[in-house]
Amino acid sequence: MKRLVILGAGTAGTTVANKLRRRLPLDEWRITVVDRDGDHLYQPGLLFVPFGGDERHLLQPRRKVLRNGILLLRGEIAKVDPEAKDVRFADGQVLRYDYLVIATGTSSRPDQTPGMLGPEWHRSIHDFYTYDGAFALREALQGFTGGRLVVHVVDQPIKCPVAPLEFTFLAEAFFRRLGMRDQVELVYVTPLDGAFTKPIASRYLGRLLDERKIAVETDFLVERVDAERKTLVSYDEREIGYDLLVTVPLNMGADFVAASGLGDELNYVPVDKHTLQSTAYPDVFAVGDANNLPTSKAGSVAHFSSEVFVENFLQYVEGAAMTHRFDGHANCFVETGDGKALLIDFNYDTEPLPGRFPLAGLGPLSLLRETRLNHWGKVGFRWIYWHLLVKGRPLPVPARMSMSGKHRPDEEVRP
Repeated sequence: MKRLVILGAGTAGTTVANKLRRRLPLDEWRITVVDRDGDHLYQPGLLFVPFGGDERHLLQPRRKVLRNGILLLRGEIAKVDPEAKDVRFADGQVLRYDYLVIATGTSSRPDQTPGMLGPEWHRSIHDFYTYDGAFALREALQGFTGGRLVVHVVDQPIKCPVAPLEFTFLAEAFFRRLGMRDQVELVYVTPLDGAFTKPIASRYLGRLLDERKIAVETDFLVERVDAERKTLVSYDEREIGYDLLVTVPLNMGADFVAASGLGDELNYVPVDKHTLQSTAYPDVFAVGDANNLPTSKAGSVAHFSSEVFVENFLQYVEGAAMTHRFDGHANCFVETGDGKALLIDFNYDTEPLPGRFPLAGLGPLSLLRETRLNHWGKVGFRWIYWHLLVKGRPLPVPARMSMSGKHRPDEEVRP
């Protein structure tokens, strides 16, 4: 009996487990998934919670999401010994494996920025990437009577890199609907030199920020938060005051990755960017946000890369060469407020471009353009997520990015 152990039952871990359960015979394989708790969170839904969004479909039991035949273990992972091929738990339990998939994702670490995690955490300093944080921020926004609201990103990479921009756009629309936009100064603070990591998308998104009169502070590398003075302080001694701070703390991989000698300085597992195989241990793979792929840490990347990983893994365990290559494909809906969103689609080599998606001329979705259909695409994705994606069922979008329907911004495109 071959033993496959998957650490983490989030988007990537659950998707991979369910896909492999369909392909690996139960009489030859035992698939074990490990996580610290019993609830699977629909992370994209947290974005809407602070603004009164529907909260009924955020959580489902992990056991309900995983297919029959997959063993689910709950426990706190202390360390992996890749030489002995075992996983050690905080309670002393040891789990042996033949093949290991690390899918423990990335998480916010407010403790890594001086002054951020303290008495003002979830009072005047908030996040929305966690379940508790999103609901605390909902209360804060309901009681906010005006002043400076600062949306702040500590550093890249972060989970879903467009989410801070989405929150900023939604906040602007939220205050406008309440008739208090003139009483709120919105400031977007980023360590980047523009609104986004990719130049063309950065220009589009930067223009939207300007149109909505949202100030942007770039190249801001925070050194500390002075919670008493309600001020962000950068390493070059710039200061930005706030009345309400919505921050995206430093993101890091799981601590056990560092304890196991498997990670980089941020606890992400170095992997081959095309196969997701560990560069140090061939029987170890890392999927989703847990690896160091040079692309977005987003649900779409977990989806597309999982498609490639599964095919490669099936070849690898048969002793064959891995012939499938992940190209870094990512696509993200970007909520811009007022029931509209834009869509970006890119990979390792091609930045987001305008055009139509997924079919040239037909779409029906528009790239780098605000539309109501894009918004409903994002809203409707929740059903796709719970019923198709994490269940390991096929989706009609290919894992490899296509240039069909895309064009350079300076190219003329006929209707």
